[in-house]
Amino acid sequence: MKSIKRGLCHAMATLLYGALPAAPAHADAAWETCAATGNDAQRLACYDRLARQPPAQPEGQEFALQQTPAEVRKVSPLSRHWELDDAAKQGAFLLRPHAPNYFLPLKYSNSPNNTPLQGSLLQSDLGLEQVEAKFQLSFKAKAVEGLFNADSDLWLGFTGTSYWQMYNSSISAAFRESNYEPEAMLVFRTNYDLAGLTGRFINLGLVHQSNGRPEALSRSWNRVYAQFGFERGNFALLIRPWYRIPENAAEDDNPDIEDYLGHGDLLATYKDGGSSYSLMLRNNLKSSSNRGAIQASWSFPLHGRLRGYVQYFNGYGESLIDYNYSQQSLGIGVSLTDWM
Repeated sequence: MKSIKRGLCHAMATLLYGALPAAPAHADAAWETCAATGNDAQRLACYDRLARQPPAQPEGQEFALQQTPAEVRKVSPLSRHWELDDAAKQGAFLLRPHAPNYFLPLKYSNSPNNTPLQGSLLQSDLGLEQVEAKFQLSFKAKAVEGLFNADSDLWLGFTGTSYWQMYNSSISAAFRESNYEPEAMLVFRTNYDLAGLTGRFINLGLVHQSNGRPEALSRSWNRVYAQFGFERGNFALLIRPWYRIPENAAEDDNPDIEDYLGHGDLLATYKDGGSSYSLMLRNNLKSSSNRGAIQASWSFPLHGRLRGYVQYFNGYGESLIDYNYSQQSLGIGVSLTDWM
């Protein structure tokens, strides 16, 4: 009976030992020592000790195990945002952040636009307060991955921005303005150097923006654009010239919008530790009647994915209803996602 038990134990140990990676010669001797132990309990304890020991690594394998797989290596901010490299790709029909997503419960304007103009019409005083709330929801999804080749993807995006007079009981805490911006973007991966920056992508886009309001307060326009994305480390620079698609003069809600919002914008972002900074510039590039806007933001960690968010705006066109109206505003709140 003892010989049968000893044989079964030895067979089990042999199966276990065979499933483990190959061991050096001194390990074979240790297993033979266990097999030769006469007492069943001691023999099993011996096998158990050897089975718990980590297998010895073959010569040269230690370095290979320390290498980071290509699938999980760190990708650049622009690559992560637009899934430019294989390591960043996540396939089609997955919602991703587009522009920042934030909520500013406190936004102060030095001069609210109480009498928005539409042609020769003048609205009566809207009774707006200087302190309001603002929030933005923005997302995109890849519609087609590898449209023409491995370096071209088709994206669809949407951004909604609302301005809420939530503390203004005299107008029933109404939303004074909401802007809707659907767009389609064909993104081409690039890789070239320019003035110390790496050109990472070219984005060809078609975008509609409107406030969905009737008659005198209606604002809308359609544009095609080419956006060039550059980066270096944690710094990214996006240059986007655009062309407004002409409209019928009789139906154009804002025929002079390019005189105020210009023909393009520039966005610079920088990450420093947990903080993220962005600067948007817009200008009509006219020597006379020069108009433009600047928007600066700062986000920083609060708790988990929640981030503090500060936004400053100065110039024309904070919203579509204010495209021809200049003001300064400062907002404080929280954000879930940044530009990159």
